[in-house]
Amino acid sequence: MAEKKTEEKKAENPETVQEQEEKQSYLKDLMAISGHGGLFKFISQARNGIIVESLETGKRMNAFTTMKVSALKDIAVYTEDKEIPLEEVLVSLHKYENGGEAISPKSDTDDMKDYFSAVLPEYDRDRVYVSDIKKILTWYNLLLKYDLLKFDATKPAQEKPAQGEKKAEVKPEKSTPSKESDQEET
Repeated sequence: MAEKKTEEKKAENPETVQEQEEKQSYLKDLMAISGHGGLFKFISQARNGIIVESLETGKRMNAFTTMKVSALKDIAVYTEDKEIPLEEVLVSLHKYENGGEAISPKSDTDDMKDYFSAVLPEYDRDRVYVSDIKKILTWYNLLLKYDLLKFDATKPAQEKPAQGEKKAEVKPEKSTPSKESDQEET
């Protein structure tokens, strides 16, 4: 009887597991860890957290369950009327720079705000702080440097999340938040 249900599901959804995994965001295995600069690649599940590897140094470390770890695919940026996934912001940056590097995150505060306004004019200036803009620019430049920006040319730049789906904010979150009220706001 279980075989019959499996066959029915395959008939309804002819995609293989591999095809489904390929469609998932390339950002799913990239992590930001609060208190640690740079980005990390997910390596393995550990007993008391996860094992990650720094993109810059290649060193591995244990990210404990008490650390605030965010997958880049779960991060979004506030706009005036909604939240835009980080992936769409990275696409906008990539288009704005024609595939080149973004301005330095060490630039003048006003220059960064003006730059980010040009890239994402609808961003919420009250809830997206300069520190958030610095993180996004740093992450974009790192992903570009290590050739990890993998945009799907067939995918539209503005993909709306499913109704009721919540996105995390720009500030790093716990990888498994227990309550919506535990999430930080930007």
